[in-house]
Amino acid sequence: MLRFRSPSIRSLDQEVLCTIRLLDDSEISCTIQKETKGQFLLDHVCNHYNLLEKDYFGIRYVDPEKQRHWLEPNKPVVKQMKSALQPFTMCFRVKFYPHEPMKIKEELTRYLLYLQLKRDVYHGRLLCPFAEAAYLGACIIQAELGDYDPEEHPSDYIRDFKLFPKQSLKLERKIMEIHKNELRGQCAALAELNMLQRAHSLETYGVDPHPCKDFTGSTAFLGFTATGFVVFQGNKRIHLLKWGDVSKLKFEGKTFYVIGVQKEKKLVLTFHTSTPAACKHLWKCGVENQAFYKCAKSSQIKTVSSSNIFFKGSRFRYSGKVAKEVIEASSKIQRDPPEIHRAQFGQSRSFNSLSHKNLIMNMEPLVPALPSTNEYEEAAADPGVVAVKDPVPLSPLEPSAAADTEQSCAEKGSSSLINDLQPHCVSMETPYLPPLTPKAEDGLEEDDEGGGALTISELAYSPCASMLPTPVEDSQGGVNQLFSSPVQSPARLLRELHADPDIQAQLEAERERDREFERTRLAARSRMSGVLASSLRLLSSNERVNTWVLGVARFVAVLMGVLFITVPTLLLLLESDIDVSFLHEIRQTPEFEQFHYEYYCPLRRWILCKISMALENLWSD
Repeated sequence: MLRFRSPSIRSLDQEVLCTIRLLDDSEISCTIQKETKGQFLLDHVCNHYNLLEKDYFGIRYVDPEKQRHWLEPNKPVVKQMKSALQPFTMCFRVKFYPHEPMKIKEELTRYLLYLQLKRDVYHGRLLCPFAEAAYLGACIIQAELGDYDPEEHPSDYIRDFKLFPKQSLKLERKIMEIHKNELRGQCAALAELNMLQRAHSLETYGVDPHPCKDFTGSTAFLGFTATGFVVFQGNKRIHLLKWGDVSKLKFEGKTFYVIGVQKEKKLVLTFHTSTPAACKHLWKCGVENQAFYKCAKSSQIKTVSSSNIFFKGSRFRYSGKVAKEVIEASSKIQRDPPEIHRAQFGQSRSFNSLSHKNLIMNMEPLVPALPSTNEYEEAAADPGVVAVKDPVPLSPLEPSAAADTEQSCAEKGSSSLINDLQPHCVSMETPYLPPLTPKAEDGLEEDDEGGGALTISELAYSPCASMLPTPVEDSQGGVNQLFSSPVQSPARLLRELHADPDIQAQLEAERERDREFERTRLAARSRMSGVLASSLRLLSSNERVNTWVLGVARFVAVLMGVLFITVPTLLLLLESDIDVSFLHEIRQTPEFEQFHYEYYCPLRRWILCKISMALENLWSD
């Protein structure tokens, strides 16, 4: 007999090494087996931190096509990574940004959120006005250096910290002023809390930007926040559709649809991504965020389909806790606060190794410099966003003051938490040590409390070039390089009508390449079906043969129809016990009784005998 090894035994020799990069750029490794699911890796990292409020976090990876994904907890890691090179490299990141950071129970969770926001600031994902940027930068300096000490800190000590994609002398002076005067006496925990409190009221808090093209061909960044679905273009938020108004998210190929209601009218927003994989990733992120922030209980989450009733599409269901359940679970935590190992100043990712290369911030759209080598290292494991060089802002809508209202409420709600932290704060007179060069990180975050279009900053929303779902270098064309496709967009058709001769020639060359590709594809298909095609041509060329084939086909179709009707009727008459008047009369006829005893019963006994013999032989073997 053949003996098969069980899956558990076969998987013992399928061990794979996984490296997970943490929020402070340190790394941990573990070995998994072929059937190990994603939840194991997330639990492994949370156990490393001694983290209980783990539902806000996730693990991100990049496939060989440089498309970013979130690791699904209920699927085997090896099947999700597919053909990725070993050892697997992943990143531990904040997946769902808390809508109200002040409701986080433990200081450890707030510290990890602080590290994520610091990365968001560094990579241009958390875009904010000048005054807010200065305050956030001062909080980071206070958390890492402690109080200002003129004997230890030189006059330009801020220059050694790379806090923003482009950092002007004016911004550095403002950061030093706030650090010296407003934040003195705050411990690291309180400075981090102040940063969370200020950051969560910004329009781009929690945004994981997905670069897309709208119906005009203009580049826009889509995101999902605790409030709803948002779209950024230039330095404005041009759309905010709250989760209660979003009725469906779906995608078809490279096209992503958001269907909802706005001002009591049906609204359909259409966007185009660079690849079908990027579109599916965008759709899954939307489904997860909508379930996490909108549902009151995880039992209310339903499986979502990406297509309509007539076509098969992707099906997906978020399988974790929702925001309300996470907050309730946090309130029930009863334990001594875990120890927090904050990164030493010499290990801080805020330090700029090119500290004395001044980058002047002005009112022009922000175009990040080329990513550093370290940025590309992380982009290989965790890609994110490409810079927008020429954003096209849409017509603004009316801004809302809800963000200011939320900020004031958050300040009131967190006053007790700040009072608890303040007595334990100790002035950090640690000697000044220059931190190391930061690594770049992928992803973008956003949270929005206002309605309509709103100016979010003096600068354009332009996350770093290595951080998009499909990273490209600025020298390759930035965001526009992602959307190079043989399919003509509406914007290309408009340019074709009003373009100069050079663009006309370029478009003609692209169309010729498309036609050549189509001819090659058709030729390959014709070679694969050559024999069948030749046979069909032979039949169609002979009229008599063709008529005969059609006649046989009709006869077979009629015969099959008769059998489908006759056989069930005979079984109903012969085997059923239904005593209906007309069935009883048929059974009493001499012809039916003769058929039943002379033909049907012997045939039935013969079939049963053969089946019993076959079963006996099978069991004896």
